[in-house]
Amino acid sequence: MDLELTDRVVVVTGGASGIGLAAAQGFLREGARVAVWDLARSLPGVIELLTPDAAATARVIALPADVTDSAALEAALLATESTLGPVDVVVHAAAIGSGKFGFPYTNLTPEDWPRVLDVDVMGMVRVAHCLGPNLRARQSGVMLFLASVAGQIGSQTDPPYSAAKAANINFAQCLAKDLAPFGVRVNSVCPGMVQTPLNRAVWQAWWDQTPEAERLGYEDWAAEKIRKIVPLGRWQTPESIADMLLFLASARAAHVTGQTINVDGGFVMHW
Repeated sequence: MDLELTDRVVVVTGGASGIGLAAAQGFLREGARVAVWDLARSLPGVIELLTPDAAATARVIALPADVTDSAALEAALLATESTLGPVDVVVHAAAIGSGKFGFPYTNLTPEDWPRVLDVDVMGMVRVAHCLGPNLRARQSGVMLFLASVAGQIGSQTDPPYSAAKAANINFAQCLAKDLAPFGVRVNSVCPGMVQTPLNRAVWQAWWDQTPEAERLGYEDWAAEKIRKIVPLGRWQTPESIADMLLFLASARAAHVTGQTINVDGGFVMHW
């Protein structure tokens, strides 16, 4: 299936690891030109991870961009467009969790919330304000936001993250309505249970709460949880989420906007 992504310019925030990295790799395989935006400390070595094929090196750049800093985002946009050309596709994957096990919610304090909300909610807002106007002016393009099934079910494992992801879903719908008249499509993709550093940080904190007498090794414990709560009985992978992002960015999804699409092994079923 031709996704018609060749030479499209794609920005991936949080593209140095996890789902963002898998998305950047997927777009490169489809012939796109990719700008990875991430924290400066995350960027060393990322080009080598992305381009084992040296021929692709000319189609990828890595730029420091902190989503809590609007000026840094504007600088990254200027560098992207001067090197690769006008942006066609935005994949916003940058996010953090609290790093604590949040059940009950009083395990956290109000002071655990602002950083998560600044990165995960206001970071999305800043990215939309940075990149959306150019897409609107060109009257074409796609914006894709990584949310989470946690934003649909009120996940108790990390309430700040869960609340932020609910906000991501809602704001993406606002953007979709605003930008549809200008030919710009906006969708959210909700990963389920993916073995990323962010997931491990939260689940490790959860595992740490298990009474010593009942504690399996972390990997066995996590695998058992997955078998119990995911109908397909297995972890989702960064690549499986990236596949959905590629489809939604493509011409094959030309009539899809304002949607929240789960890639979760059946974990969340609305009926």
